[in-house]
Amino acid sequence: MTAIRESGAIAPHLRRLLEFVEPGRDDVCLDVARGRGPMPAALGPQVGHLTAVDAMPTAARPVPAAVSPGERAAGSSRRMSTVEFGTGPVRIADGDSPPVATTREDRVPHPLGPDHVRVKADATALPYRDNTFSLVTARFSLYNLGDPDHVLRELLRVCRPGGRVIIADLVRGNLAGPDRDRIERLRDPDHPGTPSIARLTEMITSAGGSIRRLDVFTVERPIEPWLAGSCDDATAERIRTALVDEVDGGPKTGAKPRVIGGELWFTQTWAHVAAEPIP
Repeated sequence: MTAIRESGAIAPHLRRLLEFVEPGRDDVCLDVARGRGPMPAALGPQVGHLTAVDAMPTAARPVPAAVSPGERAAGSSRRMSTVEFGTGPVRIADGDSPPVATTREDRVPHPLGPDHVRVKADATALPYRDNTFSLVTARFSLYNLGDPDHVLRELLRVCRPGGRVIIADLVRGNLAGPDRDRIERLRDPDHPGTPSIARLTEMITSAGGSIRRLDVFTVERPIEPWLAGSCDDATAERIRTALVDEVDGGPKTGAKPRVIGGELWFTQTWAHVAAEPIP
């Protein structure tokens, strides 16, 4: 299990998500993730009951409709390796103080406690009845759990009327082009493409959800923990070179890199979306 901490307290980027979620002691919560994400550890003490699903994707994963057909042509349906979203240090660009080394996702054991359970299940066919949970969360995992449209329908199906489904994921601005995905695909050739904010909300409404709240913000991250995720040394060096060239006035990558404290950092846009099922 990962826990996100900064000097013993919840780090700003997870605290922002928790404040958006608004968990309560009466909530019966389901968290769906690929692997053991940080949400159960963070939500557990604040809800009445929590079930953490370690989702097992289906054997064949179609290319999601998160991007246009032209953009999807560069994608792939082979992305089935386990992904854990460890950010390293994170700075929220709209008001955080300068980052420190401990503002990171560290993988440390964290028991769920007696009132919480962990199960393995297919996110496109969750083993729960309709209207079971008052709170359903999925953080940086929507595109790693199987067909995202099917996953969204399942998340909404198991959520009670008047409850909320919280999706936290990467997005790009509605007017931004797909250039940013070139760097993502250098790191991960099977990267499915980053949806626009409008596309993500459209997917949720098409799956049967009503958008209630939206929080979109920019974060800065150091490049090295991100590069350590999945690419080989040669590819990592190509990405570093492209970002350093941009810092020096070269071609834009869409990652908006800059040097902070002697380290190379880049930006991402994150979105928190709160929806509820349409009866």
